[in-house]
Amino acid sequence: MLYELFGWLADNHVRGFGVFEYITLRAVLACATSLLIGLIAGPWVIRKLTELKIGQAVRSYGPESHLVKTGTPTMGGALILISIGVSTLLWADWSNRFVWVVLLVTFGFGWIGWVDDYRKVVHRDPEGMPARQKFFWQALIGLIAAVYLTFAISAPGTSNVWPLMRDWFNSGFTLVLPTRTDLIVPFFKTVSYPLGVFGFVCLSWFVIVGTSNAVNLTDGLDGLAIMPTVMVGSALGVFAYVVGRVDYSRYLLFPYIPGAGELMVLCAALAGAGLAFLWFNAHPAQVFMGDVGALALGGMLGTVAIIVRQEIVLFIMGGVFVVETLSVMLQVAWFKYTKRRYGTGRRILRMAPLHHHFEVGGWKETQVVIRFWIISMMLVLVGLASLKIR
Repeated sequence: MLYELFGWLADNHVRGFGVFEYITLRAVLACATSLLIGLIAGPWVIRKLTELKIGQAVRSYGPESHLVKTGTPTMGGALILISIGVSTLLWADWSNRFVWVVLLVTFGFGWIGWVDDYRKVVHRDPEGMPARQKFFWQALIGLIAAVYLTFAISAPGTSNVWPLMRDWFNSGFTLVLPTRTDLIVPFFKTVSYPLGVFGFVCLSWFVIVGTSNAVNLTDGLDGLAIMPTVMVGSALGVFAYVVGRVDYSRYLLFPYIPGAGELMVLCAALAGAGLAFLWFNAHPAQVFMGDVGALALGGMLGTVAIIVRQEIVLFIMGGVFVVETLSVMLQVAWFKYTKRRYGTGRRILRMAPLHHHFEVGGWKETQVVIRFWIISMMLVLVGLASLKIR
């Protein structure tokens, strides 16, 4: 909105407004805007959630120390989404195809989380939406986004997306995608693997849905999920800026993806909104983000990583999310296997996800959170190092 207004003023020779063409400036403004929205609206949102008695329902099989969290306002992720949405609409380029697909995925997954949280609150069911139903909607939104991104990334501009998709159909599904859609292996100059249309769709779907659920599984302690999300999102914003410029992408040996640089504005808005939410989510938390925030933010990270062609780097930088998810998968698989084989289920960890394992082992909640933050920071630095170490 403001980007379009200032662009019009600059085109009409009003001095000073041309500076808003710079993505870096608009990214800073987007971050500041979402931060202010979150900090100002936060107390009101928490008060409203409390009045509506939208409180957290703690699972009976979780750590006993979490029982004191019962009744803490949840669904605070709506505050994050509002901050990101308003800030993006103010400072991003509305004509950019990547901006809209990221927003649609983010708010689509946010809608799933909203329904899930609503059922937990209204029906007092800690499990919320049935897993199969939740996965169906995640899979559907992820598939639509994956198919669109296959051609949006391949096309040189927004107007070429649908014609390219039509050409794929007319070619009998044999269209060869450009090299910028290849799977890039970080830390190597020329190592990449062509995926083809179906391979790209499958990988993209897995990244979007997998990252969404990984962030959701990590969101179990005060401030645990939001800070790694902010750090990973900010780093992806740097990658978006690089691949969106011809000069930087050529110098650093990355594929040039026209329009991808605009995602830096969204990533900056995510950073500002996340930090504002952390103000209220820090221990002891005044509000929880709920699935409405966790699913949405995870979907956003996955979508941005696909567009900037850094799926493997996302896996590295989001190592905390990955390990948390693997801990649940291994715990469940081992329990089912041992129950079938020995008649009694056995566990690898004291409790899953991994952060609960350390809690039960004697770590304080703040110790777990801060140590996981430190690990995330180191992993993000490793991911950023791949910009130059190639």
